[in-house]
Amino acid sequence: MKNIEHIDLSKKIDKKTYKKELKDLQYELLSMQQFLFNNKVGLIIAFEGMDAAGKGGAIKRLTQRLDPRGLIVHPISAPQAHEKRYHYLQRFWRKLPQHGQIGIFDRSWYGRVLVERIEGFATENEWQRAYDEINSFEKTLTDENYIILKFWIHIDKDEQLIRFHERLNDPYKKWKLTEEDWRNREKFDDYIIAANETFQKTDNAHSPWILVPGNNKNYARIKVLKETISWVKQEVNRRGFTYQPID
Repeated sequence: MKNIEHIDLSKKIDKKTYKKELKDLQYELLSMQQFLFNNKVGLIIAFEGMDAAGKGGAIKRLTQRLDPRGLIVHPISAPQAHEKRYHYLQRFWRKLPQHGQIGIFDRSWYGRVLVERIEGFATENEWQRAYDEINSFEKTLTDENYIILKFWIHIDKDEQLIRFHERLNDPYKKWKLTEEDWRNREKFDDYIIAANETFQKTDNAHSPWILVPGNNKNYARIKVLKETISWVKQEVNRRGFTYQPID
């Protein structure tokens, strides 16, 4: 069973190896993007994790060499007033990529069983039944022409504090740090409990969770690229396609 306590946060990669692997993996993913487009298979990737875990940096490296015409990144924040008039999944249905395109969610529908659960924005009945709703949502998509992969990037409390102070002292990153981030930090352990229950109830063969050690940013970025490429290859082959990268 996947569990945050089992993540080895000591994993790291040296800068030279990182740069070489990053370039090679990014070009391989670009080739894969064209394969998905030609075969009309959609790819959906959801990112979750602690504040300052490096989700944005991982997404940047994941998308850096991709064709922007076939890609969209959705930064998910609290629902707007008009979105609260609908079922919480409605706003995610509207953001799904077309077949053959890639959709990336920086935060996702899992907010229902994470932040909304912890902050009391959803009742216990609402977030408890959300596990089945989310499983059904993802199964509906993967039964059709979609591939789904979900990343949890994790850092420990000490590393998070270091990154908070780095943001505080960097005028180009200061905007990323809010009072809400400091408040969420006080509930760090609550998020671990909620996340572990989420993995237990929504880690499925068709839409797995990948837990990524994030204390070393470079390691996390390479891990995300490798896991994405590996999972897409596995899924397209399972669906009867013959994946062949561009020479």
